[in-house]
Amino acid sequence: MIVAVDVGGTFTDIVGIDENGKITIYKGLTTPKSPEIGVYEGLKKGNFHDVKEIIHATTIATNAILGQVNLELPEVALLTTKGFKDVIEIGRQNRPELYNPFFDKPAPLVPRDKRYEINERVNAEGKIIQKVNEEEVENLIKSIKADAIAISFLHSYINPDNEKIVAQIARKYFKYVSVSHEIAPEPREYERTSTTVLNAKLMPIVSRYLEALESLLRDFSSPPIFIMASSGGLIDKEEASRRPVQIIESGPAAGVVGVAYFSEVLNIKNAISFDMGGTTAKAGTVVDHKIEITTEYEVGGKAHHGRVIKGSGYPVRFPFVDLSEVSAGGGTIIWKDSAGGLRVGPLSAGADPGPISYARGGKDPTLTDANVALGRVESLLSGEMKLDKEGAIKGLNKLGDYVEIANEAIKLANMEMGRAIRLVTVERGLDPEDFTLFAYGGAGPQYAIDLAEEMGISTVVIPPYPGLFSALGLLFADKKYEARKSYPKDLEKDFEELESKVKGKYYLRYADVRYEGQGWEIMIPVSDVKKIKEDFETIHRKIYGFTLDRDIEIITIRVFGIVPSYKVTLPKPKTDDKPSVKFRKVYFDEWIETPIYKREELPSNYEIEGPAIIEEYSSTIVIKPNWKGIVDENGFIKISKV
Repeated sequence: MIVAVDVGGTFTDIVGIDENGKITIYKGLTTPKSPEIGVYEGLKKGNFHDVKEIIHATTIATNAILGQVNLELPEVALLTTKGFKDVIEIGRQNRPELYNPFFDKPAPLVPRDKRYEINERVNAEGKIIQKVNEEEVENLIKSIKADAIAISFLHSYINPDNEKIVAQIARKYFKYVSVSHEIAPEPREYERTSTTVLNAKLMPIVSRYLEALESLLRDFSSPPIFIMASSGGLIDKEEASRRPVQIIESGPAAGVVGVAYFSEVLNIKNAISFDMGGTTAKAGTVVDHKIEITTEYEVGGKAHHGRVIKGSGYPVRFPFVDLSEVSAGGGTIIWKDSAGGLRVGPLSAGADPGPISYARGGKDPTLTDANVALGRVESLLSGEMKLDKEGAIKGLNKLGDYVEIANEAIKLANMEMGRAIRLVTVERGLDPEDFTLFAYGGAGPQYAIDLAEEMGISTVVIPPYPGLFSALGLLFADKKYEARKSYPKDLEKDFEELESKVKGKYYLRYADVRYEGQGWEIMIPVSDVKKIKEDFETIHRKIYGFTLDRDIEIITIRVFGIVPSYKVTLPKPKTDDKPSVKFRKVYFDEWIETPIYKREELPSNYEIEGPAIIEEYSSTIVIKPNWKGIVDENGFIKISKV
């Protein structure tokens, strides 16, 4: 059995598939303080056995940076070029709050007394002007008290010789050493140093977590562990421990990988991934079955309607699946501000205590409570987890009439999630009307049609096991290893050199390109090194609406080595079942006696006219009036306007 595990903020999802194609699923509450315990308990309770391989998506790196209890960031010392110890504090001129004179920049990840200057220098051409004094460096490193060491020297992306010498000495005394030319070998010393320091901060946490998980997996024959990287590919445990900065957006990337795979299976050219879980909602795009990738990211910062506010967090220079994220999940709290205005989020009830309807001590009404009160959701986990409707109504009534409050809260959440979709479509030069919306996550299928109406999208697809879809997506991810080089001199030769450094059965080439004089680059796929300018200008025109009569600069090239994973086959729906139907009153602008179906009973080609509710183990699907769903031969439910 191959088993995929996705540890989210509220639920831990596990999907296993054996050699006969039989799928085993489990969904249980996350154990935030020790997530490996939730994984272990889920594997036990779900009866997963003969595990050949564990494929894992985890939020532990993000949670550590955001300051989760029991995940204190370790103490890191930074070794840097003499005269540059304050680079990570000076940063950039970006002011997240332009008109706030009292704004505080994020605290440096390394305090000033833990930053050490090394008397070394490499110039912009890569020539060593001052070689390091090994004896001085060794004496300094022996005196440092810290959990990990970060090393980032000026221009080491061109010539890393001085960094290599210092790293070799540091590794004699420290287990965790993060070196910039190994982590982010590209220009811009602030971003490179920030990435290197973040990596050093995460190394002890991620390494210890994976070691603890590996220890618990001895009960399951000690299967190898592969981790989902932020770029949408799997990396092995050793790579994740060495460069944990690349798993910061591990969980969200998995769902987009699943959408990319199934969009090809279903012959859907362009798809929007919409993942709404218990804490957040995330949107991404898949164009021509390919995932959109970005190299710019800030972790631990603030977001405004899904847009990361530059300068409010810590920059990371690593490939990430291009996603927009907003605080709108099933556990998002509904409240009123001091002026009496209804608000939704950003605070979440999380897994503990959770929404009021979970009956686990929650006091604040949430979006899940709104759906429960309106009759759209009655229970979770195929009835195993009954929800307290009366409690949800009572909690909402504290804010006003519960029907009005619940309805308005859902509309507010839809507006927020609509902004997230616009960020990855309209603001990238894409028209959402040209896309199909793939909705998943425990809460996604309840809001998908509302969002489709708002964005002018004509078709919604609900995949099998939507509440476990990010875990399912892991099963379709390839192993993916990255290497890069800045300021290449011979493109073809340099690409081949990078390909020789990473594992792969085939390779994907990319280049960070800009016009001469521009400040930032666009990452473009490279199919032919002779067509880079032509490809760059096509993408530049698509994003910005114009091109320039100017030469281009290739700043960084990168290669992804791909090792294809074994692609599992999902079981097909039955063809001859007649589903049972029950009815209950559900609110759709008015109370309507609505048919309720069980998804596992729906045969292939079965049509359902809205209003209707489809219940299943991992989620509840809401089909609004004037929309119609049909079950396709692969078990996907395609919903379109009547």
